[in-house]
Amino acid sequence: MELLAPAGNLEKLEYAYHYGADAAYIGLQGLSLRQKAETFPAGVIETEPGNSIRDLFGRKGEKRLYAAVNRYFHPADIEHLEKGLEGLEGLFDAFIISDLGAIKGIKNACPKTELHLSTQANCVNAEAAKQYRDLGFKRIVLGRELSLPEIAAIRKEVPDIELEVFIHGAMCLAYSGRCFLSAWMTGRSGNQGDCAQSCRWNYRVLEEEKRAGSYYPVIEEEGFTTILSSKDLCLIDHLKDFHEAGVDAVKIEGRMKSLYYTALTTLAYRKSIDSAEGRTKEDPEPYKREVYAVSHREYSRGFYYDQKEIETPTLEGYIRPSRFAGTIGRKVGEDLYEVDVRNKIRSSDRIEVVSPHLPARDIGKFRLLNEDRIDISETDHGKFCLLETGVSLNPRDILRIHLPW
Repeated sequence: MELLAPAGNLEKLEYAYHYGADAAYIGLQGLSLRQKAETFPAGVIETEPGNSIRDLFGRKGEKRLYAAVNRYFHPADIEHLEKGLEGLEGLFDAFIISDLGAIKGIKNACPKTELHLSTQANCVNAEAAKQYRDLGFKRIVLGRELSLPEIAAIRKEVPDIELEVFIHGAMCLAYSGRCFLSAWMTGRSGNQGDCAQSCRWNYRVLEEEKRAGSYYPVIEEEGFTTILSSKDLCLIDHLKDFHEAGVDAVKIEGRMKSLYYTALTTLAYRKSIDSAEGRTKEDPEPYKREVYAVSHREYSRGFYYDQKEIETPTLEGYIRPSRFAGTIGRKVGEDLYEVDVRNKIRSSDRIEVVSPHLPARDIGKFRLLNEDRIDISETDHGKFCLLETGVSLNPRDILRIHLPW
């Protein structure tokens, strides 16, 4: 199975590939959902040095790169679609689309680029899959509301199209993400890439209009609850089932999430997929725990096994069991490394390092030094810092404040 990771910016893309993704997906500015993510300009091939679409594609090597063009287009929007994609032929392996009205513009601008159907189109049966196949789609990202037996049945009936499913990340309160809650409450449409995530807010009480005084039961010590918020998806222990069901690609949600999230979830699923498919004898268990190290909501298995799991909302906010400290840069001396600091680090902290091919490990004793190589007791985001440690490190290794498992 192909492992597909989210990339909200160029740096996250590099870490997705470095930590084991076979493919990554980005959003094109003005054309995709999740507009709050750092989307990439579509109509401008060369932007600032190092962050152009052409430069982005050049960094992927043999790996694959997909571009989300998955918003719903109103008449005025569809007129600008083709112009927005000019010059992008050959730069992406596929476009992920929801709106069938976008096909013509995409095909005119990039006739040789594959079409992948977004999960927002909620394809949930074999007959629909056949129609999309006949329209020229190479792959379908199935609706998240399907069970594993239903996915296996679609695979059996439509063997000549690729099937992709989400296996990790945030779930939406609405069916296949078609939600109006954000638009009603903030004027920001989730269907056009500007969701305010109103379902994640804390609410005090819900009262039904026609039954005055009849309230949805809410019990929360602080007086508020996330009663509308879905649990997150996590299928790290069930990948063999997806392989046996005939799934071609598994996808991690999270273009708006951090580099830390992208790298660690990708690593966990890379090792787990390789084990489930028999490509390695390495024990994946030490890597699987990384999905619990990143910030997340209460986990569930979605609709794949039992609808009751996902139909019960989470009453908890984010679980944040670790703190991203920074990433390793160049080695500048014996046991001495530059650190791109992302959060406060103190000399008294216990720090773990995460690498693409080793389980997380404690670095033990270390020293923090400034640009003059003088010891410092702490450093913070944006400040220059050197780390001296006897543990061998490499560029793009990730540091975090020690997590007691």
